[in-house]
Amino acid sequence: MARPIDRPTDSPSIVHRERQAPTEPAGTELSKEAVLEPGAGSPDATQMAPDELPRHVAIIMDGNRRWARGRGLSEMEGHAAGVEGIRGIIRHAVRRGIEVLSLYAFSRENWARSDEEVGGLFMLLEKVVRNETAELVAQGARVRLLGRLEELPPETRASLQEALDATIGGERLQLNIAFNYSGRTELVDAARKVVAQGLRPDEIDEDVLAAAMYTAGLPDPDLVIRTGGDERLSNFLIWQSAYAEIIFTPTLWPDFGPAELDAALAEFASRQRRFGR
Repeated sequence: MARPIDRPTDSPSIVHRERQAPTEPAGTELSKEAVLEPGAGSPDATQMAPDELPRHVAIIMDGNRRWARGRGLSEMEGHAAGVEGIRGIIRHAVRRGIEVLSLYAFSRENWARSDEEVGGLFMLLEKVVRNETAELVAQGARVRLLGRLEELPPETRASLQEALDATIGGERLQLNIAFNYSGRTELVDAARKVVAQGLRPDEIDEDVLAAAMYTAGLPDPDLVIRTGGDERLSNFLIWQSAYAEIIFTPTLWPDFGPAELDAALAEFASRQRRFGR
């Protein structure tokens, strides 16, 4: 019998065994044609000037399990397909000159999934990190991990640390992997840092809190993209995304490629950002 996964003491209870989404019959998966398309008059992403592009793009990668069910595959095969698609998005982000790319890979809420799925996700992450580190170095990407890494299995932390060390010189793209991440947990951790600094209440402002976040020193997201059809942030970068443009697309994550990213960039460029003015 496999050893149970050691979960954080405050992680969500296992609920997906009782609340499993219904299996979608083959052929009902969302098609590539359902992806967000630029509206009439939207700029071509290939012709956009640097000041029209978002500096920081954050993506909620949703839909791996539904993609797999629609094809009669296992959920882990769906996760593997989703991970495979990350490589093309990273390359395209570098090609388009995006400075920061943040990917939501594993939320603290995901601990509520079965031991088999959680353990499989950890093994998949370790494999990908080992196989893709050289590619990240070649692309000039520097990796930062967002989340409570101390709660992860030792072997997973070791693999992630190797990627952090190997990519420290990357200057073309800051790649943030949100793993064991929760926006509310990040706020709790930031508050703890501020308290530990011994600051008086009147010394605490937004800059102080921003400097205590996992993303300290990075620009806030200009654009948040969620794949898979749901329209919510799901506890992702909730402090940092206060003024982000948000795009929801029905395209499931394994089907989201460079063309779909270009469509989102074009939609972003077509919007007028007022920041409350």
